[in-house]
Amino acid sequence: MTEVVHTPRVFSGIQPSGGLTLGNYLGAIKRFVDMQESGIETLYCMVDLHAITVWQDPADLRHNTRELAAGYIAAGLDPAKSILFNQSQVSAHAELGWIFNCVARMGWMKRMTQFKDKAGKNAENASLGLFGYPALMAADILIYHSTHVPVGEDQKQHLELTRDVATKFNHDFGVDFFPITEPVIEGAATRVMSLRDGSKKMSKSDPSDASRINMTDDAETIAKKIRKAKTDPDALPSEADGLKERPEARNLVNIFAALNDQSVDAVLTDVGGKQFSEFKPMLVDLAVEKLSSISTEMARLMNDPAEIDRILGEGSNRARAIANPILQKTYDIVGMIRS
Repeated sequence: MTEVVHTPRVFSGIQPSGGLTLGNYLGAIKRFVDMQESGIETLYCMVDLHAITVWQDPADLRHNTRELAAGYIAAGLDPAKSILFNQSQVSAHAELGWIFNCVARMGWMKRMTQFKDKAGKNAENASLGLFGYPALMAADILIYHSTHVPVGEDQKQHLELTRDVATKFNHDFGVDFFPITEPVIEGAATRVMSLRDGSKKMSKSDPSDASRINMTDDAETIAKKIRKAKTDPDALPSEADGLKERPEARNLVNIFAALNDQSVDAVLTDVGGKQFSEFKPMLVDLAVEKLSSISTEMARLMNDPAEIDRILGEGSNRARAIANPILQKTYDIVGMIRS
């Protein structure tokens, strides 16, 4: 069997579930922008089919999809450089997802920790879509023969399943067709924590708005939330080891490092020995500089939903041009008759 060499291609997506936070930006979107500028072909998706694995109000889903697209663009994703689209406009995702439902094994799905977390105690009442979510995620990635996927720590297991699906498909049909996609996990703040509790992930579902920075927050709100962020009484250390038992301090230093494109060690070389009364104003200035322009541009874009829809429509056309030939070849490998 001749080994196929796949052109480098990056794919990733975020659910349009509303409430983009700093965690989404630093953990995903900022890294999407960095990859866009690397010269590798990049596709970034609003995964609205995944969103409906739990109930969504239709009006909210439309709004949240547009808001996520606005967040992508405002943060620096250029529709001329990256392919930006919403998943449901490219039917090949769902079609390949069904084939992968027939490749993936029930045991694989039952091991998915995210299903257990999201389904909770009453798993019998969860949707079949939520259970089969990882097979559709595999299709999202492999329908473009994506070679790399930027993922957070909480998505590593799903990408491992994607690799398992690709391996099993290739083995079952005696082909070297789907690539074994590589995860890209990097950056100081791939997991951004709550501003009120450094042991918990920053989340839009937290009842306290002060626990998070929303990407729609204006400069004044960003500054206020950072000033009130929980800290401890000690000075900042000069080395990263000194942050191990200090979750709030570690979180704020990680955020500074990620916003300023520095390593944690480099930040601590500059601020080691400073009290939070000195460090917080530095973080306020940096966060306002980096983030307030994003919220302003998001607001401008959301005032023109027709323009957002046009961008998503054009991106979907470009995505289909890549996906449809791969889907056709997949059907051919499986043995489907397609006229």
